[in-house]
This record gives sequence, C-alpha cells and structure tokens, in this order.
Amino acid sequence: MFRKMRRFKQQITDKQCIEVLKNAKRYGLPINQWYCEEDGKIYFHGAKEGHKIDAIKACDKVSFCTWDEGYQKDDDWALNINSVIVFGRIKLVEDEDTAIKICTNLTKKFTDDEEYLQKELKNALPRVQCLELIPDNAWKKRQLSSPLYRSEPKQLLQICWTIPVSNHL
Repeated sequence: MFRKMRRFKQQITDKQCIEVLKNAKRYGLPINQWYCEEDGKIYFHGAKEGHKIDAIKACDKVSFCTWDEGYQKDDDWALNINSVIVFGRIKLVEDEDTAIKICTNLTKKFTDDEEYLQKELKNALPRVQCLELIPDNAWKKRQLSSPLYRSEPKQLLQICWTIPVSNHL
C-alpha cells in the first residue's frame, strides 16, 4: 500500500491522470552510449525503426541523463553519486563509416573481443541505426548522501533519455 500524497493540493484526479498518460508527449528508455571526446558528442545505436525513431523524426530535442556507480562513505548507508543531464538535439547518423566507428566504440566499452566485434559489424550493422546527440547544455551534479539502494550500487549505472514528440518544450 502506498502512502497518500504529501502535497495533496497538487494531486490530480484519476481521470486527469489517464488523460495525461493517453496524451504523453515524451518517451524515455535505458540505452548504452559512447561519449566521443574528439567532438564532444554522445552516440547511441538501436533499431532502424520503431517508436524511438518516430519520436526523433517528430522532434529532435532530447535530454539524456546518466550517473556513475557512486560510492559509500565508511559507516554510512547512503550512496553518493555524480550525475549529468545533457540537453541537445539528436540526429540519425547516415554515414556508414561513422556508424562503424560508433558501433566499434560502443562494443569496446563491453568487450575487447575483436572477432566478436567483426562478426557483429558484419551481421548486425545493416539493421543498426546510430544516433548523434549534439549537446546544447549540461547540468553536472554531485548528489551526496543519495538515498538510493545500498545493496547493489554496481547496478545503479543508469542511462535514460527523454525524447519530446512535440516542439513545445
């Protein structure tokens, strides 16, 4: 059972909640990224079609949020994290050489297996759509004593972006 909303004067009705959910204009998902220090852009990959691509085509304004694994001080239950929220515009990468570079760097974040990389590039690249986030602004924040889950701090590395479907940000 959930407790009642503390700021109850701001609570909306169930009907209003359903309307908001039905007419939601944003889309968020966990996704792996590669930050390129050479150009300061953030790159992603995924399928060539689907809701994410439709949303990007409708509006290129996005936000991207990530945080580190965090750390705990001795004898303290709280997790301390550093987070970054990037605002910018995203575009589809059409150049195959750039897509290969992006997919190569994304794969190298998880494995050094060159044979695996070449197999993935050969078999999956034709089905992959790479994306380029051009940052406009970033909020960098140190969250001290964050009451996030203490038991599994390694699993707290999260990446999420929000793609507005409308130009009304």
